Amino acid sequence: MNLTDWLKPGLKIKRWVALGVLGIFLVSMGVYPIISFLLGEKRLTSHAFMMLFVGALFVGIAVKRGILSILTILDIPGEGTSYRSRIDKKLYDKRILMRGPKIVVVGGGTGLSVLLRGIKKYTLNITAIVTVADDGGGSGKLREDLGMLPPGDIRNCILALADTEPIMEQLLQYRFTEGSLKGQSFGNLLIAAMNGISDNFEEAIGKINDVLAVTGKVLPVTTEDITLYGKLKNGKVIKGESQIPIKVKEYESEIDQVFIKPDHVKPLKEAVEAIQNADVVILGPGSLYTSVIPNLLVRDIAEAIKKTSALRVYVANVMTQPGETDDYGVWKHLEAIFSHIKEQVVDYVFVNNEAVPLEVLEKYKKDGASPVVLNPEDQERIAKAGIKIKEGKFLEVKKQYIRHDTDKLSEQIIKLALEEKYATDKIRILDYYYFHEKLKKLSRI
Repeated sequence: MNLTDWLKPGLKIKRWVALGVLGIFLVSMGVYPIISFLLGEKRLTSHAFMMLFVGALFVGIAVKRGILSILTILDIPGEGTSYRSRIDKKLYDKRILMRGPKIVVVGGGTGLSVLLRGIKKYTLNITAIVTVADDGGGSGKLREDLGMLPPGDIRNCILALADTEPIMEQLLQYRFTEGSLKGQSFGNLLIAAMNGISDNFEEAIGKINDVLAVTGKVLPVTTEDITLYGKLKNGKVIKGESQIPIKVKEYESEIDQVFIKPDHVKPLKEAVEAIQNADVVILGPGSLYTSVIPNLLVRDIAEAIKKTSALRVYVANVMTQPGETDDYGVWKHLEAIFSHIKEQVVDYVFVNNEAVPLEVLEKYKKDGASPVVLNPEDQERIAKAGIKIKEGKFLEVKKQYIRHDTDKLSEQIIKLALEEKYATDKIRILDYYYFHEKLKKLSRI
């Protein structure tokens, strides 16, 4: 093991130390009101037990993962052969993944986080650039109450890329069902707390990335407070991301365009640099007008995508979204992007061609959704625009919900990156052959 390999687990120890310190802080915050209650000084609330439980959980995870990291440095096996084999495999896999393509994914909502879970199996060089236009649900309430940026989409992306125990993910996704916190997720509250002890939202997200050992980076597209507006074809203007699909249905009028106020916001410098240096920039999947396009309305992000030498990929949604993309085919999705960014900024479009099971399709039809299809007219228009189409069986159904099969989709995107970027670059051609050989094996990690 060389010095570089030796240092990497050492850096990870800092993450577990940070998590342990956070856990100790939460334990102390939970113990204090309990002691005060026993002394008859104050009333006891359920929040004290919650902080005590969460703090103890954080400390336990930090101790366990910290010991594993120390064993990695010392090259000492644990009980039996399990620790040694797990550590060796993890280090070997990470050495491969560190040589993977540089992928930037731009969007928000469930679609983005689902795709990230697939991409991280093939490369550690991931940057997720996430919209901050959300104003509904728990995120909207925190935005209104605390004046912070909405954490919901960012939380989902962090969890998708985090190296966490299953119980930790369940905890961070847990939503309170009673009291003043009803409907709020614990992960949102953790981000809000981190924001409270940080100088700004960007720093808070950076700390969360470190604490949860995130693969790559999750970045808000901007740290400025923005509001999304939708102009309908009947001329009405709707304020607020969450209100746009509702009003589309109410007025029975399609979206003409969306815009943000203020319109001269600055993106994170790190986000622009990631796009400039990427091998692949992926737009979507996700809500077209409320998750993908809002990022492109941040001008420097749009300019970076226009000028980047990266392959620019659009992942078409499997289903239309009621109140947003009713009756949209693949071309109409692309057309909406181009009309907002004022340029054709897609080189490849990935489209699902697998049929949706009838029993699931009927459920979606009742809600007004239908499959996003690639008809002959769309194929002709896309070809004329110089965009290449990649079709495949990218459909997955879980618990009667339709999602992209991220393993298949991610594998095809990575293959495209290797073939188009690595194999034509003499400096990286050895990486291409080495990484391509491991691709199938990595897909089963």
